[in-house]
Amino acid sequence: MAVETQIKSKSNSLKEFQSLLDEDFKDRKLKENQIIKATVTEITKNFVVVDCKAKMEGMIPVEEFKDKNELEKIKKGSVIEVYLERIESFKGEIIISREKAIRMNSWKKMEKFFETQEELVGYITGRVKGGYICTVDGLPTFMPASQIDLRPLKKVDHLMNVPVKVIATRIDKHRGNVCTSRRAVLEKSKNAEVKEAMKNIKEGMIIETARVKATTDWGIFLDINGLDALCHVSDISYGRVKKPSDLVTIGQQLKVRITKIDPATNRISASVKALSEDPYEGIEKKYKIGNIYDGVCTKLMQYGAFVRLEEGVEGLIHSSYLSWVNKSIEPSKVLSVSQSIKVKVVSIDVDAKRISLSYKDTMENPWEKIQDKIGSVVEVKIKNITDKAIFAELDNGLTGMVHYKEISFDENADNLKKFKKNSLIKVRILEIKDEKIKLSIRALEKDPMDWFKTNNKKVGSVISTKVVEVLKTGVKVAIDPEKKIIVIIKKNQLAVEPADCRPEIYSPGNTMADAKIQDLDIKTRKIVLSPKAAQIDEEKSLVAKFGKGAAKSGATLKSIFEKALSGGKKKKEKKE
Repeated sequence: MAVETQIKSKSNSLKEFQSLLDEDFKDRKLKENQIIKATVTEITKNFVVVDCKAKMEGMIPVEEFKDKNELEKIKKGSVIEVYLERIESFKGEIIISREKAIRMNSWKKMEKFFETQEELVGYITGRVKGGYICTVDGLPTFMPASQIDLRPLKKVDHLMNVPVKVIATRIDKHRGNVCTSRRAVLEKSKNAEVKEAMKNIKEGMIIETARVKATTDWGIFLDINGLDALCHVSDISYGRVKKPSDLVTIGQQLKVRITKIDPATNRISASVKALSEDPYEGIEKKYKIGNIYDGVCTKLMQYGAFVRLEEGVEGLIHSSYLSWVNKSIEPSKVLSVSQSIKVKVVSIDVDAKRISLSYKDTMENPWEKIQDKIGSVVEVKIKNITDKAIFAELDNGLTGMVHYKEISFDENADNLKKFKKNSLIKVRILEIKDEKIKLSIRALEKDPMDWFKTNNKKVGSVISTKVVEVLKTGVKVAIDPEKKIIVIIKKNQLAVEPADCRPEIYSPGNTMADAKIQDLDIKTRKIVLSPKAAQIDEEKSLVAKFGKGAAKSGATLKSIFEKALSGGKKKKEKKE
């Protein structure tokens, strides 16, 4: 009996030992590229030695235990997780890594948190191009510079190596990249706060203590009970505001009215002027069209000038209403900012809150006054000289034009060279039409063409001329004694006989043969002279006088003389 009991006991012990042995061998079946549990057997200055339960020991550099607290926590006998890269290297050693194990666990957690968008705790450990390194549970991630705060930060030292809440915004498992954002956490928190605060404000509500946060050229940023609001420059005052910073300071409290709330964007618009009385109410009763009022120039633009009639009420003087003289004049050449002037109300648009003003209508219209001076002789100042005309300024500021044909009766454009800019000249006002003034210098003198009327000369008249200049194409001659009427006689009109049509036989100063006026237009100053025509008329006259019936037969003066000479010769021969 005792023997049987002893045998049974030994049998049970063997079974238990076998079970424990099988379990041990099961644990010793290791696979590469997986996380396993290892026991710390020794900690040296440079390595942590661990037992991987396969009669294998591995060595991990202490640098992989980046967290000093972790190195202090582990001791001989501690069980830690390591990553098994290779069971045996070429040196016969097992290759393991604590850092990779931590990273793989962190990656699994990161994937889970990315899907759920849960907040994580990370540490901003360094700077890189375009952002920062944020370590989350031992896993280095990239945080773009734009994602570190709600607004760009110049200094981030206060955020370095301290716990910060982040959210994983992008994961690339293939490349092993993770992007995180602190801004997303802050926005989430702020949106929740804003959503709660938005419940307490409504459009039309008056806020007594809206604090000025910042100013720009186009408005004021306000803090209304923790919410951001904008007061546009057009909502600050009914009057023109050059710079909001000239009216308010940072930290100043303003009384405003909430004018608009956009629930989709949580944007709030506020107005200061909405709490004031609209100065345009009943504006048509205060200012009558056609009346003249005092104003102050507040702003000059390319298209006109703004004038303040009263606080909050401004009108526009369009550039065409600035000057009678120049309709497209630059406003800065007429007015200056802060200048007090008188203006005339041209039109009022109550709905659009627009008032059109005129500056020139407060002054005498020079165009009306100058109408009485047509035909008068005035002194003008030369403003400009072109290749065709002189532009001169009259004493009333208006500009007139002297065409080169109105300088002298010879109508030579070279006469423009005689004049200089800014010099004074006397002219006669010939015509004013469509706000254009026609001036003349030659109109100050007697028209040489009057010589024809005085001497009763017309088409068909025969006159004597004097050679002024010999040309290749003809001869330039003077008709009047004063040599103010100059005409060119064409070469083919110099004589009846072609052989005599030679300009070179004439000399300046010589008196030419009488010429017949073939064409005469006083208005266009057209004169056509022909000595040839005068000779032909003279021959016809002589033929009619001495040739008796020869004119009808078509005989010339030469043939008549030849016949006469030959007849006399025959009579003489008979006598002999």
